[in-house]
Amino acid sequence: MSQALTKPITFDEFSEWYPNDNKRYELHRGVIFEMAPPTGEHEKVVGFIARKLTVEFDRLNLRYTIPKTAFVKTPSAESAYSPDVLLLNLDNLDHEPLFQKQSTVTQAASVPLVVEVVSTNWRDDYYNKLRDYEEMGIPEYWIADYAALGARKFIGNPKQSTVFVCALIEGEYQMTPFQGNNPIVSPTFPQLNLTAQQIFDAAN
Repeated sequence: MSQALTKPITFDEFSEWYPNDNKRYELHRGVIFEMAPPTGEHEKVVGFIARKLTVEFDRLNLRYTIPKTAFVKTPSAESAYSPDVLLLNLDNLDHEPLFQKQSTVTQAASVPLVVEVVSTNWRDDYYNKLRDYEEMGIPEYWIADYAALGARKFIGNPKQSTVFVCALIEGEYQMTPFQGNNPIVSPTFPQLNLTAQQIFDAAN
């Protein structure tokens, strides 16, 4: 990830500045960051998770969708993240003041679940985004570390590919790791039939 601008700016300034240059940018506490182009493995994992979640909410006939591109704006920090997989609750989008024009959500009620697939900027997913999604009150956050890039204190020594399901309990995320053929336990989708290994295999 490379820093594009250093002068702190507001979300409105970021939104007005955002260029149509086929690159991805995020706003991290008032600083614009250009996101590194994703690898093919990363995109396969993103697509696999999105497909599995789509099949499940379609099966349950829930009014959810996964947009191609949208931002999550955090409440206290001037940050706007574009998650790898963003599950949106269609029934709450009429209450989102920024969604129609800027494809941006600010309320936890709009986001049942968010997924970040870990890449070289793993600290963002394990620290910054976890903190900000928690503060926003998003009920479920997945950290899909298929390439075992995170710190050993999270994924063990030697490092192992891990999916963390962070469930919001009394305002704080409780992180549960899933590895190998362990079925992923999702509060949002209790009947989800998915293992961590299936996610890791999607990269191949």
